[in-house]
Amino acid sequence: MLEAERSTLSELAKMTAASQAERTVLVRDCEICEASRRFSMPSPGLCEGQLKQENFILGSSTMDQVKGVLTLQGEALTQADINIKVAKSSQVMHFAFRDDKQWKLQQIQDARNHVNQALQLLSSRDESYTFKTGAEVNKLMDAVMLQLTRARNRLTTPASMTLPELAASGLMKMFTPPMPGDVMVNFYINLSKLCLTVYQLHVLQPNTTKNFKSAGSSVLHNPGVMFEYNNTKFEVSHVHKVECVVPWLNDTLVFFTISLQLCQQLKDKISVFSSFWNYRLF
Repeated sequence: MLEAERSTLSELAKMTAASQAERTVLVRDCEICEASRRFSMPSPGLCEGQLKQENFILGSSTMDQVKGVLTLQGEALTQADINIKVAKSSQVMHFAFRDDKQWKLQQIQDARNHVNQALQLLSSRDESYTFKTGAEVNKLMDAVMLQLTRARNRLTTPASMTLPELAASGLMKMFTPPMPGDVMVNFYINLSKLCLTVYQLHVLQPNTTKNFKSAGSSVLHNPGVMFEYNNTKFEVSHVHKVECVVPWLNDTLVFFTISLQLCQQLKDKISVFSSFWNYRLF
């Protein structure tokens, strides 16, 4: 029995050594770090390549009512140049961000924060620290995977909003000339795409015979939905959605997937060692 226990301790030592080695790889070299770099914001010490702004052309294969160019720098839209063709008159309205304004994309900001929390968890122990049990490593991996999953979900699941919330958001005050009261816009991330939705509105008269029912929360509202804002009732008459692919967002989603796979592989190896340990004890 003593010999069996020594063998068990030997296998456990190998397990902790392997855990330590793979943890070092995760902290130092794995795709979590690369995903974090993709979210880096301009700050002293960053290389010039990370400071550059990227321009993206908005487009749709089925319509030309909305066209534009967006300038993205990390999590911030630093400029938006948009042309909107009014449905009734075919008049083209032009809007751009004010020079003193930029719009933070909350989804990217949240995803970056979750990635940073994952990295903090991985680096919270000194490099000389040795894990005592497989359960301890599993607990760490579970916490890291939770943050990575939350980061990925922020990019794959845009937040729902009500139309009054959109009307009251600071985004409506970003443009010059100011957006008219019958037009609203929204920016959001969906997977690797940066999306712009434009709502053209129709004011409902107080004596309208339509059955008014305020719309709930949604990522994308359909024509015909109604809402009330500042004691005025509106109906959405037209909805236009255009988008552009942001390559580094696609890369980031790939890095999330690989990082989660690495964490799961480490957990699986620990499970194998634990099963072997239990087997040797009987």
